[in-house]
Amino acid sequence: MRARLMTAAVFAAFTVTAAAQQNTMARPKITGISHIAVYTSDSAATERYYTTVVGAVKLSDPEGEQGVRYALSTTQYIEVLPLPAKAAPPGTSIVRLDHIAFITESAGGMRKYLAAKGWKVPARVQHGAGGMTWFEVRDPEGNKVQFVETPAKQYAFVLSAFAPDAIGHHIIHVGYMVHSREAEDKFYRDLLGFRPYWWGGRGGKVEWVSQQVPDGHDWLEYMMVAGAGNGIPADMSQNTLGVLDHFSIGVVSVPDAYQKLVAANRLGGRHDPAPKIGLDGKYQFNMYDPDGIRTEVMNFHATEKPCCSPFTAEDPVE
Repeated sequence: MRARLMTAAVFAAFTVTAAAQQNTMARPKITGISHIAVYTSDSAATERYYTTVVGAVKLSDPEGEQGVRYALSTTQYIEVLPLPAKAAPPGTSIVRLDHIAFITESAGGMRKYLAAKGWKVPARVQHGAGGMTWFEVRDPEGNKVQFVETPAKQYAFVLSAFAPDAIGHHIIHVGYMVHSREAEDKFYRDLLGFRPYWWGGRGGKVEWVSQQVPDGHDWLEYMMVAGAGNGIPADMSQNTLGVLDHFSIGVVSVPDAYQKLVAANRLGGRHDPAPKIGLDGKYQFNMYDPDGIRTEVMNFHATEKPCCSPFTAEDPVE
């Protein structure tokens, strides 16, 4: 009996220790944006847009043979996937965003961290060509989010030499439609440690909420929409959803970048008439790929005082 009691005590102590280790498990660093993955209904037109207008370099996709990468640097790119033949559930046929992805120092460690915190994760990480490692989860509203570990050797390239025609080499933020700021914050802020950067809106509304990654200066932008639930509003068009689901390329001067595009006759398709200063005080210029996903060229730094709230963290740089 005494031996049994001792065994039970040891087991109980082991269980308490294991639980304590889970609660204190360190989160691997999240240092920036890896990529955004979008769908195309016309691969030739999409290729012209991302290689000619944006100036990215076309590469194969380690995540699958059907995909294509349009790279701005050795670590950041737009992944383009063929539009699924059937959209489900009903009403999602206008969706052109597949997932967003962040760079982490350890994909395996991040998977274990999220699992220890009770988040649903896959059984294992995936491995691709060139040493890329990643896994995918769903955020509170069902959006697909990847965490990508990039081989350190890829950082050795000079960015301008890698993609010399790119309008910019740094994806400074990605954004997508969000219904509940509070629900998303439970994942991004409470669990992952994202930090407030800026928020703003028109007419007294909070329309945009920017959250920086915990160990860098890139950010995720909640594009707030009214209405309960996680689905796409019934009256939302594909163009409107493409405005919300977007990525932003940082540059020193948007007016200069715009003039370069005009001088080289690279602009085509839908885009703004000219650069403008947004409510965050930064110059921006919006262009749209053939399926309506917005590319926002944005100044790294504000030239005017932002509305609504001050910036609460450092800006990204090239």
